[in-house]
Amino acid sequence: MTQGKKSGGSGNSSRAGKGSSGRSYRGKAGLTVQPKKMRGRKPSSQRWLTRQLNDPYVNETHRRGLRSRAAIKLEQMDDKFGFLRPHMHVVDLGCAPGGWLQVVSDRCRLSQGKGKLVGIDLLETESVPDAEIFVGDITEPDMLDKVSAAIGGKADAVISDMAAATTGHRPTDHLRTMGLLEIALDFADEILEPGGIFLTKAFRGGTDKVLLDALNLRFDKVRHIKPEASRAESVEMYLLATGYRGAPTAENDEID
Repeated sequence: MTQGKKSGGSGNSSRAGKGSSGRSYRGKAGLTVQPKKMRGRKPSSQRWLTRQLNDPYVNETHRRGLRSRAAIKLEQMDDKFGFLRPHMHVVDLGCAPGGWLQVVSDRCRLSQGKGKLVGIDLLETESVPDAEIFVGDITEPDMLDKVSAAIGGKADAVISDMAAATTGHRPTDHLRTMGLLEIALDFADEILEPGGIFLTKAFRGGTDKVLLDALNLRFDKVRHIKPEASRAESVEMYLLATGYRGAPTAENDEID
């Protein structure tokens, strides 16, 4: 299991205010940067590098000192649905390299001394202002206690950009993705306040009806989102669940 693989380099946190992702990211028409061809580089690598050099969101990520392209995706989702509010208590699962932590720290105005932000990842993550970061697996027995103590009890939101390492074998990748989503939801069940929010990465064609049913049992509303910064050819999408009602009890399961 790989928690929180997000592309992008490191950098310092910058102001990512409301509506900042609404700016135009398009470059000048007809201008395409071509990387220098190097002996031994595969055509697929050449195409990837060309795409990176001409991707306006990659350029914007570096210009603003954001740590990942995923930070812009989170901004765009919040611009549309407004789920990040001042002084929230937020847990970021799979937080490396810290792009989502940067956005939450800013938009929840944690510098004012209210609210809490906790990140967890298997990888070391460079510090982010006003965030406490744990290195470890979210399934570790004591991780929930650490997070609960750091956040001061329950969380208003659990967000996850975790992605399972892919094998190229679709049935296997599907099972890995579903397993990671279920783990994130289990963690949310333990830490979320009533009325809380759960945002998680998913994949088109990789979200079972079983998982959607589980979300609908727990939350008032579940939305499918594909932010503009997510490449059109990617099967990546996000699920935003709002209005947490709690996990169904065994008694309720029997009635259903």
